[in-house]
Amino acid sequence: MVRHLLQLTDLSPLEARQIVQRAMELRRQRNPAHRPFAGKTLAMIFTKNSTRTRVSFEAGMARFGGHALYLHAGNTQIGRDEPLADTAKVLSRMCDAISIRNDSQADQRELAAHSSVPVINALSDQHHPCQLLADMQCWFEHRGDPKGKVAAWIGDGNNVCASWIEAAQLFDFTLRIATPEGFAADPQLIDAAGRHVQIVADAAAAAEGADLIVTDTWTSMGQEAETQRRLAAFSGYQVNTALMARAKADALFMHCLPAHRGEEVSSEVIDGTQSVVWDEAENRLWAQMALLEFLWDLLPGT
Repeated sequence: MVRHLLQLTDLSPLEARQIVQRAMELRRQRNPAHRPFAGKTLAMIFTKNSTRTRVSFEAGMARFGGHALYLHAGNTQIGRDEPLADTAKVLSRMCDAISIRNDSQADQRELAAHSSVPVINALSDQHHPCQLLADMQCWFEHRGDPKGKVAAWIGDGNNVCASWIEAAQLFDFTLRIATPEGFAADPQLIDAAGRHVQIVADAAAAAEGADLIVTDTWTSMGQEAETQRRLAAFSGYQVNTALMARAKADALFMHCLPAHRGEEVSSEVIDGTQSVVWDEAENRLWAQMALLEFLWDLLPGT
């Protein structure tokens, strides 16, 4: 049966850990002779701009001997003259997997429903599972198993926050969420997470004694018209040195990037010694390589 990754909980806790452990192994080994993707092609559909997602998938395919095709929706028939179902059927006959970065989780589900090859959510309006595989890899590498620890999400209850909620379930840690009024995370995901998620009153309460603090931009792609309203709403949610001081002394700082210094995070924090954002970004490469191994049943030990 073909496997897709449209949200993080498409994986079991064991599968998620296997992928992260494999990603760590790939990063340590950096073996140029290991080329299990020879002859395989990944079709990458983009309707939104990208740096880390595009480069990590392309570089990962190249490192493992495969090939990646960049398909910008504006230069193809995707979603214009051809239904997504037809696109899925065609790409399935020519490629070995499909990744898609777009605005619609529903469109991703439709694509997967008609695809006979794995479909990977490379970001949607609701989830960003590939980012969380990289984030979990980074947490394991710097502080060991996150089980039983506390992460604090501070800022917008957006798609990345949604994937952090699911990560808390899969990796058995507590996620404290602090968002301004009107910017809360998905209540259904929060309910499903049960004891793994705590909604707190403000950023200070979220950060208190936390092992890790994570944030994201206050204004995501497509929300530019809301910038001034969002800047006002989020004014008390900047991750700065005073907020980091409330966390544990060895607490890590993460951000999926791109970052707006002086808005959601101060320069002192993101460029400081507790920040692991560059390892986090690099891990998109290794985590996605391990994910593709898993989806193609090439992951060692599975």
